[in-house]
Amino acid sequence: MFKLVCLDGCKLGARPIDQHIKGFEALGASVEVGQGKITASANDLIGTSIYMDMVSVGATINIMLASVLAKGTTIIDNAAKEPHIVDVANFLNTLGADVRGAGTDVIKINGVEKLSGNVTYSVVPDQIEAGTFMLAAVASRGDLVIKNCTTKHLECITAKIIEIGAHAEEIDGDTIHVWCDNRTSKANIKTSPYPGFPTDLQPQMGVVLSLSDGTSIINESIWESRFQYTDELNKMGAKITAQGKTAVFEGVDTLYGAPVYATDLRAGAALIIAGICAEGVTEIYNLEHIDRGYENIEEKFKNIGANIKRVSNEE
Repeated sequence: MFKLVCLDGCKLGARPIDQHIKGFEALGASVEVGQGKITASANDLIGTSIYMDMVSVGATINIMLASVLAKGTTIIDNAAKEPHIVDVANFLNTLGADVRGAGTDVIKINGVEKLSGNVTYSVVPDQIEAGTFMLAAVASRGDLVIKNCTTKHLECITAKIIEIGAHAEEIDGDTIHVWCDNRTSKANIKTSPYPGFPTDLQPQMGVVLSLSDGTSIINESIWESRFQYTDELNKMGAKITAQGKTAVFEGVDTLYGAPVYATDLRAGAALIIAGICAEGVTEIYNLEHIDRGYENIEEKFKNIGANIKRVSNEE
């Protein structure tokens, strides 16, 4: 028996776990929902074919984890393809699992009897953190060389950066040079699962488009409440109209410092970028959101020239 504990994440809209439950039940688990908890139990899990009704990173990972010690073969169809799906599969295989096809629409897991814990493994670089610094360089008209990233995972961001008139050049497989020496142009963007433009870089891109020429449109296909950050950018002088899953960005010449609130993790990163680009002082509150996804973010920005300081409320 095991219990699913749902931790609070960013409040971006509904977070259904029906695909997780569907996968566990297909493998033979009995799932009970009630009294604020979800309990799944099974004497044995039996491999089977599972079609995901929607692409879900979390559900794909959970079904992979449940399947590696299940009896027989499990096939996950319409699986998520994000780099961290591949990374989890590689890690499980290092432990002795037999997971094949990660990074494609179909993942096949042949159950094994046991896993070994005596391994050393390096986690894949975070493409969202790398993408955040790439977009910070563009928004601020800066010049950055970002090392220890996987450039292939950043191709959709690189393409958009080039499309709007900035520059992104791969130096090798783990280093990328991003620079911008002019005002960028408008763009239309639709977020989508990997390898499409990631929803987790949408707010950071929103800052870039707020400072670009012309009218840009972002269509958000993943989260229904991803545009909460636009109200905060508008406090800084941006001209953004957001309704439902669509936002229209009218480029402005300048952003201005203001007290703003990080409504979620990536919104917080976007506000840091906006504050770096803005005239005057920007105060960002609710830093606990940012700290969930970035380690020592103010130190990293300070090291590349940003005038940024973490202070207490009293200060």
